[in-house]
Amino acid sequence: MTRNATLTQAPRRSLVDSAIEQIRTQIESGVWRVGERIPKEQELADLLGVSRNTTREAIRVLSHAEVLEVRQGDGTYVRLNVDPTEVMRRVSRSSLHDHFELRAMLEAEAARRAASQRSDADVVKLRRLLKVRGNQEDHSRVEKFVDADIAFHSALASVSGNTALIELYRYFSQAIRSGVWSVLDELDLPEPALEAHEAIVDAIERRDPEGAALAVREVVGPLIEALADRS
Repeated sequence: MTRNATLTQAPRRSLVDSAIEQIRTQIESGVWRVGERIPKEQELADLLGVSRNTTREAIRVLSHAEVLEVRQGDGTYVRLNVDPTEVMRRVSRSSLHDHFELRAMLEAEAARRAASQRSDADVVKLRRLLKVRGNQEDHSRVEKFVDADIAFHSALASVSGNTALIELYRYFSQAIRSGVWSVLDELDLPEPALEAHEAIVDAIERRDPEGAALAVREVVGPLIEALADRS
């Protein structure tokens, strides 16, 4: 059964976006729970203070994100109580310190798994990408260095064989790309040397999961500490 909800009228500045946010808030706060039907289109439009067309578009967007499910002839139901798109947007807006802490967690687990199941071809690829990465001074522009660094670390995630981890790292690394560019350009931060990255690949090659995870933490750790000191 649908519980009554109190919604403020959507501002004129962006009716669809505001309607989406209002609906998302009701779902995340538990007013409309997973498996429940939300108010019918006209009732929802009245609650939001917008047209049925605006409401229909908001429902379409949230259905595409799989937060809502439209069942023809029956109504619209809550499928997820968290909008994955909005979650990732919030992640991308968090601090660079938090980004690198999360990166360290993801990469440590990826390296651990990679060491357990890597092939000889995987090691060859990682060494080739690491050679392209080099050190920052080897690149004419900082963005080229960042791209080469991301290519190496993304390949490391791929060797883990975990699809969810691979996709999360792929999104995450692209989301912080421009932030990393600006920080490396503007701040005097420690940049792990090529040798520190080689230690990751060495541990993966000798099938040492804990050694690989430790090598990742030694690469990212000094950068995290430096960012913490600046916060």
